Amino acid sequence: MTKSTQQAEIEKLEHAFWKSLVDNTPEVAAGMLTDPSLMVSGHGAMHFDHAAYTKMATDPKHKVLAYELSALEVLCPSDEVAIATYRVHQKMEMDGKVMTMDVIDSSTWVRIGGHWKCAAHTECPETPKK
Repeated sequence: MTKSTQQAEIEKLEHAFWKSLVDNTPEVAAGMLTDPSLMVSGHGAMHFDHAAYTKMATDPKHKVLAYELSALEVLCPSDEVAIATYRVHQKMEMDGKVMTMDVIDSSTWVRIGGHWKCAAHTECPETPKK
């Protein structure tokens, strides 16, 4: 498999993962994760299995309404590992209030049994440029 094919697969998976958040289909996203998975965000470091992810993703207090990915880069250090970095402009509902947020994300994907799974994801707020 060529690096460009791997990169295209990861880009497609990142979009599918975000689309599952908007579509409120956490089972789709959970199926794309290793079990367990890791995440680091402004809420801290988290370690979760598929059930815990699904519970978190279905919390009615937090919902992704729309997203736009940009500056997507994929690094493939081997045939079995891919790391994606990108910016996300997301519109969400938090505790009944609609808001937007710009963040910088990274995802580490590993190939397991011929399928890509996301093992770790990070997200940090993008600092506005002065």
